[in-house]
Amino acid sequence: MQILLANAKTMRDSCPQLPLSSPLFQSVANALALSMAELDIEDLAEQLDCNLQLATENWKRYQEFFAATPLPAIMAYNGQAYKHLRAHTLSSETLHFAQQHLWITCFLYGLLRPMDAIVPYRMEHSTRLTATDDIPMNRFWADMLTQVLIDSVKADDGVLVHLSTEEYEHLFHWKQVCSQVQVVQPLFYVQNGQRLKMQAVWAKTCRGAMTRFILEHRLRHPADLCAFSYEGFKYAPQHGDVLHPHFILTA
Repeated sequence: MQILLANAKTMRDSCPQLPLSSPLFQSVANALALSMAELDIEDLAEQLDCNLQLATENWKRYQEFFAATPLPAIMAYNGQAYKHLRAHTLSSETLHFAQQHLWITCFLYGLLRPMDAIVPYRMEHSTRLTATDDIPMNRFWADMLTQVLIDSVKADDGVLVHLSTEEYEHLFHWKQVCSQVQVVQPLFYVQNGQRLKMQAVWAKTCRGAMTRFILEHRLRHPADLCAFSYEGFKYAPQHGDVLHPHFILTA
C-alpha cells in the first residue's frame, strides 16, 4: 500500500540529523521559492492569506531558502497529525519502510517522501506566482503529480490509503487517480447519540496515528486497517464501506 498524508502549516526549525533524500520536484520548488522571495511582505500576506507577523516570518524564510539547514520532511512538520505520528520516535527500519510507502502532499514541493530534504516554508493552495503563470498552486501541480502518484501505487500493489484531505486532492487529476488505483479513505467520526460528526482536530489526530500504525506494523492489505484504534476511536463495521472504513469515538 502507498499512503498519502497532507503536510502541515506549522513547522519545526530543527530535528535530529539523518541521511536525507532529494525531493522529486526540487527544481520546481526552487523556482516557486524564488518567486515568493521577490514579493514584499504585504504581497506575501495576501498570497498566503495571513497576517503581517506570519508574512514577515515567511518572507525571511524565503529570503534564506537556499541557505537554510534542510530537515527530513516527516520530521519537519509539526501540525496535529505529525504530533501523533511522532516520527522522531520511529525506528530506522520503520523510516526505511516509510520511505518506500508514504507520500506527503504539499503546495511548494508537490510530493515528498519522508526523508526528502526540505526547509521551513509556508504555501497556500490559492497562491499565484509568476513561476506558475498566475495559475493557482493547486491547479499548477496536477499535470506533474498525477501520473507519478498513479505509477507509484501501481508499482506497489495498486492500493492508495488516502489520509490526506480533500484540499490536497486538487494537486492531482483526482478522478483519474481514482479510476486507475484503489483509493481507500478512512474516515474518523465522533458519535453523539445517532449523529456522526467529523471534528477536524480529531480527524488530523487519527490520520497521523493511523499513518504510524501502518508504518510500524508494515501493513500490506486494506483489511488490516480495521485493527487500528486510538484514543477511543475504533473500527465501526456497521458504517461506511470497503473504500471508506469508519472509525468512531462514542462521546
